[in-house]
Parts: sequence; C-alpha cells; structure tokens
Amino acid sequence: MIEFYHKYFKSSYKAKVSQLIKDIDGLMIHEGVQLGYSAAESLPIQFKESLSDKDWAKINVLYKTLFDNEKHLSVTLKKFINKKEKNNSASYKFIDTFSGCGGLSLGLKKVGFNSVLINEIEPRYLESYYFNHNIHIDNYHCGDIKDISSDTNLMNKDADLVVGGPPCQGFSMANRQRLLDDPRNILYKNYLELLSNVRPKFFVMENVKGMMNKSNEILDDFHNMLGKDYSIDMVLLNAKNFGVPQNRERVFVIGSRIKDAPASQIIADVIETSENCKKFKLVDALGSLPELKPKKVKNARGLENDDIGYKFRTYKYSSSKYLKFINSNNNTNYLSNHTNRFNNDRDVEIFSRLPQGANSLHKSITDIMPYSSRNHMFKDKYYKLNENEVSKTITSHMKFDCNMYIHPTQPRGLSPREAARVQTFPDDFVFMGSNNTWYAQIGNAVPVKLAEVIGKEIIKYLK
Repeated sequence: MIEFYHKYFKSSYKAKVSQLIKDIDGLMIHEGVQLGYSAAESLPIQFKESLSDKDWAKINVLYKTLFDNEKHLSVTLKKFINKKEKNNSASYKFIDTFSGCGGLSLGLKKVGFNSVLINEIEPRYLESYYFNHNIHIDNYHCGDIKDISSDTNLMNKDADLVVGGPPCQGFSMANRQRLLDDPRNILYKNYLELLSNVRPKFFVMENVKGMMNKSNEILDDFHNMLGKDYSIDMVLLNAKNFGVPQNRERVFVIGSRIKDAPASQIIADVIETSENCKKFKLVDALGSLPELKPKKVKNARGLENDDIGYKFRTYKYSSSKYLKFINSNNNTNYLSNHTNRFNNDRDVEIFSRLPQGANSLHKSITDIMPYSSRNHMFKDKYYKLNENEVSKTITSHMKFDCNMYIHPTQPRGLSPREAARVQTFPDDFVFMGSNNTWYAQIGNAVPVKLAEVIGKEIIKYLK
C-alpha cells in the first residue's frame, strides 16, 4: 500500500504511513508473526519522503517481515504488499471507469474478467480498490476521465468490455436541453468518447433510475457516437430480484459489437436469471455479526473496543446460505469495518423506541422528535429498518448519519460492514480510509452479486 499512498496522497502521506504501521503491526500481533530486526532498507528510498527516521525504520522492518513471510500470511495481511499483476495476457479484459471502491469490478472479476485500466478521480475510494485487488499501480489512473477518453494508446488494451457510471444531471422530461449539450454532463460525454475510442466488444453503463426519463435520447447519443456497429439497449433492474437484500433500482445501458450477442438478448438473459435467484431479507445479511452498543463519545476518532467495534478483529464466522452466497469459497479470520458511530442521547432514545418499519412520524417518538413542526419535510429523518423485508436503498448519505438506516434490533445505525453485506460485498473485502468514506464507498457501489449476474451473461458470448 505504501506505493499507492506515495503516489496519490502527497499531502497526507505521513498520516497514511502512520496508519499503515498501526494496521500491519496489529495484524501481525493477531497472527503471531515474529517481527524481523533487519536494519536494511526493504523499500525504495523515495518512499522516505517526509517520514521521520523512526517511522521509516519501522515501516521498512514491517515490509521486510511481510516479504519474508508472505507464504504464511493471511489473505488480509498479504493485501498490504505491493501489487504485481498487470493482466496484459488475461483472456478477458475490461476497463473500469468511475470505479469507486470496485463493487462492479469485483462482480466482473468473479466471472472471469480482469481489469487492465481502472479510472477513479477520488483517491480515497480508489484506495480500497487498490487494497483489495492484486493489480499493479500502473493500471490505475486516479484523475479525470477526460485525461484518458481520447488516449489512442487505450486501443492497444484490446478491452473486451468497458464499464462505468458517469454522474449525470438533468434527467427531467421538463428539461428540454439534451444531455450531451448540458455542460453539467461532461463526464457522460467523456464516457461516450472513451467508448468511441476503445470500441470494446461490450460496454455497460450504470446510472440512477431517472435516466429512464431520457431513454430515447440516451440511446440516440450512443448510436450517434458509436455508429451502426453496436446493438444498444437499456433496462431498469431492481437488485432485490437478484439475491441482493435491498430495494435498489438502477438503469443499465448495455452495448454489444458482437452480432450473435445483441444487447436485447443479454438483457433478456439477465432478467431470466432473476427467476432462479434465491431471495434474501435484511435479517440474512445482518445475522451472526457481533452486537454493537451506541457510541457516546464524540470526536473520538480511532477509538475501538468491544462495545463500539473495530476496524479489524479476529472473528469466527458461522455458516449460512447468505454468507455462502456473498463469500463463495473465500475464507477470512477477520471481521473488518464493523464499527459504530457517535449518536447523542436523544437519537439513541429514538432508535430504541421506534418499532421496525417506522419513521419520524411514529407516535412513539412524538414527544422527543426534534423536527415535529416540520414533519412533512422530515418524515424520513429517522427510519428503523425491518429485518423481515429487504433494506431500503443503501446510499452515500450514510457518510453524514445513519438515522435513516437504524438497525432493526439494536439502538444504532448500520455499521459499514452491515451496509457492505447488504450490498453483497464479501466479508474479506476491506474498506480503507476514514469511517465516513467507508459509507460513501459502499453507498456508491454497484451491488457485487448484481454485477456478477450481468458479467456472467456477457462473458458467455466471449468464451
């Protein structure tokens, strides 16, 4: 990880390395890895940058120990070692734009696709992507998509698939301005330019439900940019129909340059798959995780204990159909990102009183509801999830508070790990960065198992 921090976190490099030392040191203690004592530097000297002599010596010893013991380390500890795979000889390659932390990528990886270029402008999100994949740092472009959208060198990537979800504005039918002409939608235009340049065999664009309001216009944009070589279609999918315990509707635009694999057929195959997908409820995702108590200490960044949780802790998992569904054959002895956030006494009381499925208007909290004079505006300010139903849509708003995602049986909001499980991230996927960015990464991601279904229906035409 140190090479990623050195390249993309210049202003906070010292703090990142300090956290790196804490994480690696703690996991080595858990695993009983004997720390080496070599004085030799195991890392390139340029990584010393602004580090103190003490931290530079410590991080070198830690990495030397990792290198020497790599074969015997847990999967989690191995993720701290510099990445090696460039995927140049991979059978099925894809380019991932607006990648975030990599939910879409992870689903595609599970069915056989390998990323040869990953693009994301926010390094705090890309940090988790890099940590969880063994992909060389040269395969990443942390920056604006416009920097690569017209790069002719990308044609040499020979990508079978390009994916991404560019942020767009102006989906209302009342907005008479075309999406491509709206200056707010430059990222959408850049994505189309990238497709026109790379001309992959297939592409997938994911976006919010409102995009259906401009379906004809969007299909015209793709056809005008890409020509007649592609069949293109779009569909509104709800993740709950594919085993994801969440009511999450998103639009997918799918394009194909393979004559025997029209986009309409791929979409039909995806929809047909939903008929055989086992359906899960929220209780399936939350089950077996340790109970957490309310965190009542404010501004206590880094505080960890048995009551409010840990970034990393050893944990013995129980078996369930849902865990087999999201974890496949992956095993981990760690539970990561299962922590609670601060809530004041009033909020904790509201969390306790509300019955499952109730919101801010419920009579049980009338006397302490802080926005009672504006209930019509704040009816969803608080919402307790119902464990016997699917979750409401997990969104990046959770980075501000989890009052709309109250745990069904505990007086607190969902932890990042619980939200990640609802998004069908496997338990060995670790979210890096600060706690608030964990929520943002999780909320912005495409559910892993939905991505897997779409990838499976595309890759079968390449095999």
